[in-house]
Amino acid sequence: MATVVALAVLVIVPLLPDALGALPAGAIVGFPGESIAVVLLLLVVPSMIARRIIAGAFGAIVVLAILVAALDLGFESNVNRPFNPVDDWSGVISGAGVVGDATGVGGLILIVIAIVVVAVGVAYALARAALRVARVICRCGRDGSIAATVVTATWVVCAVLGAQVVPAVPGIPVAASPITRTLENVTSQTAASIREDAQFRAALGSDPAVSIPSGDLLSALAGKDVVVAFIESYGRTAVQGTPFSAGVDRVLQAGGAQLAADGYSSRSAFLTSSTFGGISWLAHSTLQSGTWVDSQQKYDTLTSSDRLTLTRAFGQAGWRTVAVVPSNEEDWSVGHSFYGYDSISDSRNMGYAGPSFSYAHMPDQYTWQRFYDQELAHPHAPVMAEIDFVSSHTPWTPLPSLVPWPEVGDGSVFDPQPAEGLSPAQAWTDPQTVQRLYGQSVEYSLSALISFLHTYPQPNLVLVVLGDHQPARIVSGADAGYDVPITIIAQDPKVVGLTDSWQWEDGMLPSPDAPVWRMDRFRDRFLDAFSGARSP
Repeated sequence: MATVVALAVLVIVPLLPDALGALPAGAIVGFPGESIAVVLLLLVVPSMIARRIIAGAFGAIVVLAILVAALDLGFESNVNRPFNPVDDWSGVISGAGVVGDATGVGGLILIVIAIVVVAVGVAYALARAALRVARVICRCGRDGSIAATVVTATWVVCAVLGAQVVPAVPGIPVAASPITRTLENVTSQTAASIREDAQFRAALGSDPAVSIPSGDLLSALAGKDVVVAFIESYGRTAVQGTPFSAGVDRVLQAGGAQLAADGYSSRSAFLTSSTFGGISWLAHSTLQSGTWVDSQQKYDTLTSSDRLTLTRAFGQAGWRTVAVVPSNEEDWSVGHSFYGYDSISDSRNMGYAGPSFSYAHMPDQYTWQRFYDQELAHPHAPVMAEIDFVSSHTPWTPLPSLVPWPEVGDGSVFDPQPAEGLSPAQAWTDPQTVQRLYGQSVEYSLSALISFLHTYPQPNLVLVVLGDHQPARIVSGADAGYDVPITIIAQDPKVVGLTDSWQWEDGMLPSPDAPVWRMDRFRDRFLDAFSGARSP
């Protein structure tokens, strides 16, 4: 019986990378060549110590391949691409942080311990299984050698012929090699990342924005406060073609009408983001730098360069520059060294005394109120700010609700609200519930923005409101692209008039036929529209 279990372990466990991947569900059926190879190797190695080392290494390699395949699955379902070992460790850490926000630190620790225990257990079981099967073959003498030869020859013949477990369903080979394929993919991704980084470094040397005369830089916005407002996970999915987009559209249509009555003009379009489902900082840096940043390696390269960001351009033109990142808990060094912000507000210095809403340390309404109190409520020199609004960040529950603006205070007014919503553990058992909550979170973030502008009229404020990326596949679906809505809002008609050549659509809700730009094109078009002697 023990030998049968050992054989089952050697056949089934190494097939798990394929079962976790994009291959058909039947990929769990087949004969893994790696198991055959390790058993043959154990048969010819005389030293018991060496055999144990080989078996242990085999177990560790299989577990490593399974973990990589699991990370691929997670990245594919959330950010629409496989895991890249060069770029994505920060994304793994960020994802762990989101899990921790949803389950608590204790829950995250238990999950990590469980993963480690299971990984060690599986590696140990594989090593013991390989040793046992090799030992049984040796004991069987000539019959064992014949059996090993037949199995090996059959695998080779099936590999040469491309034999399939189900002939009518390609992609499930009898002679499987999932571990080798997984490690080959990792190697090729690593090499591709290295090549792309070299090309990216070369491209950074050419920056058309540096040719703008300093006296012309952003001169058409002189005296204006400018806010780049990123709304987390606000993608095309939120406004078009989904069960929850109707609610978001109503908010945008009613809000646009309200702002028009208040004297604001708005125009909208789409940008194609450089990321999907997460890793927001790639989109932020793409928009700010005018270069395509779609990996952590490129981000690290970019933020070590002197590329002109929108923030630095405003700073050079005389604006005070501010970053508001309400869910940051640690110092953000590149905020100063690369982006060039004069000041950075985060969860530690925004004076918030209310509850967290999973990932969101504070509601968007509080973020708006705090920014107004600190930067806009009193006479001031022009300010440029990037503000990250995170109430629409996964897991989209529990959600805050708007309170009267005079009651916002230090945020303690929000204390009862988290208990009024579903916990992430409750919500994420049902994809339709997750989708509904996502839609509600975007409605809330947009409603907070519109209510703020209505409550605190800002005749000298120019807003660029956009999403950073689409939500994860559980919400956006398998066929969703990378587009995100973008809207420019201002009371000064001359400001909006300077965007006539963009051919964006009036209002806050872009139609399916609205213009689409790549996100890295925005910086140069924005600088071109608002720099120099301009007239509508």
